[in-house]
Amino acid sequence: MAARRPRSASEHDSDDDSYEVLDLTEYARRHHWWNRLFGRNSGPIVEKYSVATQIVMGGVTGWCAGFLFQKVGKLAATAVGGGFLLLQIASHSGYVQVDWKRVEKDVNKAKKQLKKRANKAAPEINTLIEESTEFIKQNIVVSSGFVGGFLLGLAS
Repeated sequence: MAARRPRSASEHDSDDDSYEVLDLTEYARRHHWWNRLFGRNSGPIVEKYSVATQIVMGGVTGWCAGFLFQKVGKLAATAVGGGFLLLQIASHSGYVQVDWKRVEKDVNKAKKQLKKRANKAAPEINTLIEESTEFIKQNIVVSSGFVGGFLLGLAS
């Protein structure tokens, strides 16, 4: 988008009015008030693509992610469930003996270690959540298309 502004009296070469072309997008990028108002990374996607294109891009990537999430989830559930079933059959048939007291002791030890690590990782998780929230705010159209596509991908 360009606007014209009249030149000052000293800039006039003749009596007729002449104008200088001012590119507003470049002006906005160079001035700090724009960054304070809209942020440094305000909408590079918004500048490049229309709203419809952003929704389609978000929807397609969301559908692909949801579809893959569904397939991988089913595969993981089948693997874990099948492994547990085979372990139970082997245990019942006498091929494997499981020391359940030792398993319980190891599980409790692992829970304690996870609690300690979770408390240490809390600031990193908060930073990640803040960055994600900021990204979603800046790219709300693409994000909403992604969520819709993700839910459709899970359903298909």
